[in-house]
Amino acid sequence: MEGTNFVNRQELRESGVHLPTQAGISGSALEGADSIVLSGGYEDDRDPVTGRQVKHQQLVRGNLALAVSHRDGLPVRVTRGSRHASAFAPAAGYRYAGLYRVDDHWRETGKSGFLIWRFRLTRWETAWPAHSSQEATQQPARRPVLVQRIVRDTAVARALKAMYDHHCQVCGERLETAAGPYAEAAHIRPLGAPHHGPDSADNLLCLCPNHHVLFDFGAFGIGEDLQLLGLPGHLHVHPQHHLNSAHLEYHRTRYLHWK
Repeated sequence: MEGTNFVNRQELRESGVHLPTQAGISGSALEGADSIVLSGGYEDDRDPVTGRQVKHQQLVRGNLALAVSHRDGLPVRVTRGSRHASAFAPAAGYRYAGLYRVDDHWRETGKSGFLIWRFRLTRWETAWPAHSSQEATQQPARRPVLVQRIVRDTAVARALKAMYDHHCQVCGERLETAAGPYAEAAHIRPLGAPHHGPDSADNLLCLCPNHHVLFDFGAFGIGEDLQLLGLPGHLHVHPQHHLNSAHLEYHRTRYLHWK
């Protein structure tokens, strides 16, 4: 139950809230992360003697599990330890904080000068339903899945899509639906904290849904010369569409997984 206190990691394990007694992230790259413990510091990429970070963090193991949870919209159980820098952390031991979702993940330079992976978690607003029994119907259980990527349609976005006549700037495809052509406006530098990207044309791309997802998850980026990084070819840019190079650099630095 949310707000339950635990004396130590063994109690967390016995309760089923968080099974590992050492690792801060529980899960796998195949199924995503099921729980995390926030207690300050990192469990890997550190010198065992000095405790200082000695190399860049990689998107593997627990980090990759959290990225999969972001991709698939899976809930994660969150527990805060007494060493976590939060007003909601307990004075001692651990406190279960409830279900959260991974809204974003990106890279940035840590205090030691090496790259680290950051994850933004927000409270899961509705309770995750229990698995329904399959024994009576022999049918797979169904459950709702939250779509993490919000498609905004502001006046600026509509104007941009009209400029490109709903053609994707990467592949050139124009999707036709019964309601008319469809494309998505993708923010290069994400809106909101901690990225604070503007909702302006110089921070937007007109993309098909496939390339929107790939761009948001760092499968490709855009170079200074508008060459696609991770995909062949160049970005198609309308003469009246002026992109901000600083936003493109921000995306390359924070989101390109293979850089």
